[in-house]
Amino acid sequence: MKIKDRPEYRSKGLVLSFDKDTPVLDAVAVMSEKNYGAVVIVDSANKPLGIVTERDLMRRLLAKHKDPSATRLAEIMTTELKVAKAEDNLLDWLRIMSNERFRHLPIVDDAGVLTSMMSQGDFVSYTWPELFQRLGEQSKATFIKMPSLISMVISIVIFAVAAGFLVMLGS
Repeated sequence: MKIKDRPEYRSKGLVLSFDKDTPVLDAVAVMSEKNYGAVVIVDSANKPLGIVTERDLMRRLLAKHKDPSATRLAEIMTTELKVAKAEDNLLDWLRIMSNERFRHLPIVDDAGVLTSMMSQGDFVSYTWPELFQRLGEQSKATFIKMPSLISMVISIVIFAVAAGFLVMLGS
């Protein structure tokens, strides 16, 4: 399934984004008001430069005793940014996010312009129902194959009993 096929992708509001020179305190106020866990830092063409997550706020601002009104987003943003495209495979990105331990994924168009952002929560809402569906499909497939498996086991048991009986008759 492609990222763009998810209902969460289609129903997403605007990405919360800021200029790199925005004071952290201003961004945090909006994040708090709108209940966002991350903001994307963009250039004048709306191309992502970095991301600031709750984790960045904790590690790069609070833990270092920086003043949020004097600190700019550029000073605490993560610049090793992973970005996806709407055409990308959703499960591939969920695996990458899980393995590399990040929770927010900016989505860009072919020109690299920010179009959306998906969170791990958006992907997880997909995976649980999908996992149950796949489990059901595998159970059905196993059940269909089971009669041949059962008949094979029964045949082996009958052969073993018959062979044992013939050995007893011969002795």
